[in-house]
Amino acid sequence: MAYVRKDVSRLTAAERGRLVKAFLEVKRRGEYDEFVRTHIEYYTPDGEDGLRAAHMAPSFLPWHRRFLLDLEQALRRVDGSVTVPYWDWTRDRSASGGPWTKDLLGGNGRARDQQVMSGPFAYAAGHWTITEGITDGEFLARDLGRARDPIDLPTRADLDRALADPAYDVPPWDSTVTRGFRNRLEGWGTGSGKASWHNHNRVHRWVGGTMLGGASVNDPVFWFHHAFLDLQWERWQARHRGQHYLPARPPGPGDPQRDRVVARGGKLPPWDVTPESLEDVSRIYRYA
Repeated sequence: MAYVRKDVSRLTAAERGRLVKAFLEVKRRGEYDEFVRTHIEYYTPDGEDGLRAAHMAPSFLPWHRRFLLDLEQALRRVDGSVTVPYWDWTRDRSASGGPWTKDLLGGNGRARDQQVMSGPFAYAAGHWTITEGITDGEFLARDLGRARDPIDLPTRADLDRALADPAYDVPPWDSTVTRGFRNRLEGWGTGSGKASWHNHNRVHRWVGGTMLGGASVNDPVFWFHHAFLDLQWERWQARHRGQHYLPARPPGPGDPQRDRVVARGGKLPPWDVTPESLEDVSRIYRYA
């Protein structure tokens, strides 16, 4: 029987408590840091050598779907009642509501160094020391809304523009494409600066701090954000029935775009499963 992923704003106090305890236990066991290392390893932007698997490629959505499922399974090994909630950032748009409560993720970072001082994931609480990252910082950091150069979260209209595109992805399958649901949702736009950040990318920058870069998994809100993106993929499939993951076949040897899509026989690293195999997960979970 499929389990349910709920809107984070609709979790009961008991559900929030169990979720936090499961996260802290996965961290205590050392499993959580493995997820951080995996995301860092497969965070390969355009312009860098390496296979495009987690970002800036068609596999952005199936890769993170499998990644999210693995984390959820780790949480459920601790407490079988727990599932990953989603954060609807088109509706919960303030720095004090949604996931930012003291009994869940805690709030914003302090002004001088962005260190989160409230909630169970604050460094001062003693249970969430960052050991895997791209800097030497040990504490969780946030800069909700970017105090020095403010930005807003994406709107429902921003999200609807992505959902309206009938093509999953288009050549050259990277961050430069201006059509296709995948890149419209991932959020690489034209131009420079904050005007070029949309949907997924804009949320990462709105949260700021630890959520910037390959080690963004160190902030548990990463999972709530990606659960909402996963829900959008499901909604896109329902709206555009008959449309599927593209490209239908990975580029062959010698193709100049080979490094920008999954090329290992069409399978997602590090799991060796195909993107198509992750299109339908209705028997595993559903969204409420």
